[in-house]
Amino acid sequence: MDGDLRRAAVMTLCELGTSDDWRDRADAGHSLAGFAEMQEAVEPLLELVLDPGDTFVTRRTTEGLLRRKDRAGLTIVASALAVADSNHRDWIHTAIVDVLSIFSEDLDKAQRLCEEMDGGADDRVALGARELQKTLAVIEPVLRPA
Repeated sequence: MDGDLRRAAVMTLCELGTSDDWRDRADAGHSLAGFAEMQEAVEPLLELVLDPGDTFVTRRTTEGLLRRKDRAGLTIVASALAVADSNHRDWIHTAIVDVLSIFSEDLDKAQRLCEEMDGGADDRVALGARELQKTLAVIEPVLRPA
């Protein structure tokens, strides 16, 4: 896809993410997660994961980020988790369990990525990655390879 169109989509979703309506913010966070690898999306995604107005926005945005099953999504979740209050932390953990408790391959990949992030240069991401690892360690996935 054209880079200009992707940037325009990110900017539009970022604007939607500032709406007074929690439904708009939740939709924006979930959709914006698809662009998490773009620098322009990182800060707005962090703000949506830590949405002060409604924890449904937190859960929906976190789910979108985790469903990417990549470093970009997990990095944003880890960064938010490192500074989240207890209420947001609970909803982030709920999203983690919801998304990563189905397939063992997804859980294993997330654990590997968290180990890599724990050794990274960003202290906030490393702290969040350690918190993520604690949650991932107790998840028992439903489906394993035969």
